[in-house]
Amino acid sequence: MVVVSEGGAVGPRAGDEERPTLEDVAAFAGVSRSTASRALNDDAYVSAAAREKVLSAARDLGYSPNQAARSLVTRRTGAIAVVLSEPESRLLDDPYRAAVMRAGYRELADVGRQMVLIFSDIREDLSRTVRFLEGGHVDGALVFAPHRADPLPKALRLLRIPVVFGGQAAGIRRGVHVVDFDNEGGARLAVEHLVAAGRRRIATIAGPQDQSAPIDRLAGWRKTLLDAGLDPADLAEEADFTLSGGANAMSALLARHPDIDAVFVASDMMAVGALRTLDAAGHRIPDDVAVVSFDDNATLAPAMDPPLTSVHQDPREQVHAMVETLMRLLDDQNLKPRQHILPVSLAVRASS
Repeated sequence: MVVVSEGGAVGPRAGDEERPTLEDVAAFAGVSRSTASRALNDDAYVSAAAREKVLSAARDLGYSPNQAARSLVTRRTGAIAVVLSEPESRLLDDPYRAAVMRAGYRELADVGRQMVLIFSDIREDLSRTVRFLEGGHVDGALVFAPHRADPLPKALRLLRIPVVFGGQAAGIRRGVHVVDFDNEGGARLAVEHLVAAGRRRIATIAGPQDQSAPIDRLAGWRKTLLDAGLDPADLAEEADFTLSGGANAMSALLARHPDIDAVFVASDMMAVGALRTLDAAGHRIPDDVAVVSFDDNATLAPAMDPPLTSVHQDPREQVHAMVETLMRLLDDQNLKPRQHILPVSLAVRASS
């Protein structure tokens, strides 16, 4: 219990053994309990004005949080899971996923949360992952599960913790929170750039067609060629987002169509393999064959010879938006699910 003293200062009543609570602080500051909690935890998503009100109220009330007790009351752990549903070996070799992991750590640290990294690969991992997430170890999850046949997204819909997906959730379009990039629009940017440069035999090395992002990139390539009056027939080759996959796909395209004058590649890593195949076959870049890729990875695209023109998407921007959505969900469980599509741009370099 608290009283107002004659001097206007507020504090525990003399002799009163009751400590001021978080609810007392929130009520005195005129904010919600969740806002008071986030302000006291130095959460980045609290306005400066609200934070100052809460901190001032806490000082006046003599509020001193007990972290262990607070966790018991709020049932919050301060930890957020980042779940990557891919083979571990593939994840560690994938520059985009590596960037996602770094961004996850940084963005969660910035809002005072601890990252718990989970790899979910084989079917046994699925049950372990679900048990861990529903066991009260984390407050929410950021999930990357790109494969359409992956059972993980459907299993996670039954959890009582908030979940935000990075990219489409195994084809689930409704009832989930998704932050994705404009994959089809990015492909359109790439192909329109090649068409504007006078290229007419524009092939593509598509990513795995069991994932939404490469499906959308392939669709963008095809639609843009048709809109330009160009025939996409037999000019697509699927690969697996690896260097060797890109190299083999480029070899197959050249064997079928040696007159290709451009190629849109669905990832930087595959584009590196494609460049090596083109160079070995004696094709000059971009004089004979122009190359445009997707990702604009800072350690790959500018470092190639020649530097790669690439569709730019920033995993830090995606993870930031995911964390922002998750923090809102922790405050308001009734936040309406939506598909948040982030824009992309084209970084033009010497390969095109």
